[in-house]
Amino acid sequence: MSPVLLLLIGLALFAFGYLVYSKYLSRRVYQLDPAFTTPAHELRDGVDYVPTNKFILWGHHFTSVAGAAPIVGPAIAVIWGWVPAFLWVTLGTVFFAGMHDLGALWASTRNKGRSIGALSARYIGKRGANLFLVVIFLLLLMVIAAFAVVIKNLLISTPSAVIPTWGAIIVALLVGVAVYRLRWPLLPVTVVGVLTLYGLIVLGDQMPVVLPENFLGMSPATFWIVALFVYGAIASLLPVWVLLQPRDYINGVQLFVGLALLYGSVLIATLFAANKPEIVAPAFNTAVPEGTPSLVPLLFVTIACGAISGFHGMVSSGTSSKQLDKEPDARFVGYFGAVGEGLLSLGTILAVIGGFRTAAEWNEIYSSFGAGGVGAFVQGGGALMENGLGLPASLSATVLATMAVLFAATTMDTGMRLLRFVVQEIGESMRVRITKIPATIIVVVVGLGLTFSQGLGGDGGLRIWPLFGTTNQLLASLTLSIIAVMLIRKRRNPLPAVIPLVIVFVMSFWAAIDQLFSFANPAQPDWLLFVLDIIIIVSSVWVAVEAALAMRRAATEPPEEADEDAKLQAVREQV
Repeated sequence: MSPVLLLLIGLALFAFGYLVYSKYLSRRVYQLDPAFTTPAHELRDGVDYVPTNKFILWGHHFTSVAGAAPIVGPAIAVIWGWVPAFLWVTLGTVFFAGMHDLGALWASTRNKGRSIGALSARYIGKRGANLFLVVIFLLLLMVIAAFAVVIKNLLISTPSAVIPTWGAIIVALLVGVAVYRLRWPLLPVTVVGVLTLYGLIVLGDQMPVVLPENFLGMSPATFWIVALFVYGAIASLLPVWVLLQPRDYINGVQLFVGLALLYGSVLIATLFAANKPEIVAPAFNTAVPEGTPSLVPLLFVTIACGAISGFHGMVSSGTSSKQLDKEPDARFVGYFGAVGEGLLSLGTILAVIGGFRTAAEWNEIYSSFGAGGVGAFVQGGGALMENGLGLPASLSATVLATMAVLFAATTMDTGMRLLRFVVQEIGESMRVRITKIPATIIVVVVGLGLTFSQGLGGDGGLRIWPLFGTTNQLLASLTLSIIAVMLIRKRRNPLPAVIPLVIVFVMSFWAAIDQLFSFANPAQPDWLLFVLDIIIIVSSVWVAVEAALAMRRAATEPPEEADEDAKLQAVREQV
């Protein structure tokens, strides 16, 4: 079977999602209002609250939520077969992720840019809000520590990605100055920025950077992790227009260029190449390697980003809502941001099921659960690009590795900014005022402590990563519960939120219980993860119960903002 068929079906489903379903959500469910004053204007401070062009904001939002997860998750999950992974990525993006991301952005925008953690106190109750913050804190800690390890490993294994990775920061700074200070038109700045970035990729392929075993008194692994945390700390404190927005925007554009190269490789190779790509992976793998967990519920937490992800709600409510220029822009930023991630996950699936020559070669890569990942994506995608476009294998690998690194880096620095917000919110709940710099220092110290907890190689960053999938999806279900409460209070249709909420919560809670038994396995117990898993389960159940009670109260209380809704309806009828 040719991967082109999957590509066309996937693109058709994503097009339906954005052109049809997101329009329904925007008009009928969320009722986005162009006259509404967004927090970016109401609370404008030039640092976090900055009205932003929707294309630039989409770039920030998309690359912040994408990271390496929509590559890692699908590249691992195809071990159960490509059909389950494909269906969860496409249908999950259209009916789950888009609704969740757009809803979180709308909910925060309607509440002065407050984070999901802060919204939980208003819409669910103060009893569950602190536990909600615990789940959020652990999730963000996992993200910044684990992504630092992912980036470190790629910079060491693919030294040709070093120059474009760090050069992209300079490009982003120049783009920010050109757009916000010199007021140059966005299109030519974009073209020059992307061309410069790809020029750096070519330069990196010709000049790989391999650090010596002892560099500034540190091993390469230690140096890269320290450098990444220093960068992340600085980036999280700078005004968003200086680095965060332009870096994420340029990365978003280059991703679509990269996806165009990958998708184009599949099409061209199918039409013209002598060795036409074929899907060599099984549709349903009935002979999974020993130790592979069951398809249900683990598929739904292995592929998080790329189907639905609680981390997206943190980005939507933590940074994107503070930069939204007009409320209707939320459809493009939030829903299409989810579609962009779905496109990346679809490209990953195509690369890892159609980029290998034989089934035996595929089985060798997927010899154990978790053995695929970024490496399989770079290898399979590089082979597709070499076959379809004739690019040298090393250059193809550099393009894909740089793509993975840049997305992981943007997620890491956004995660540090969000974790700083959470630390400040925790301080407020304890009636302790923590300013930006002390909060950032706390984030760096805790993050580095976890990352180096198992040695200076930094592999401790993956110490609690097995909990990421379940924690992430539980957070997504809790975010959907807040959206559902808001919709019920406004007397709008809550089913687009409630149906995904029930499915995601059941699957993620099931997976958390399943993992709890595996962590307590007498043969190889992991008591740290066992205790953390219990904390996450108890916190999630508590918040879920509070959310159910809040929905019940919302259904019996007077409608919220009745006058405002009537006004909005009148405006729509006039239009």
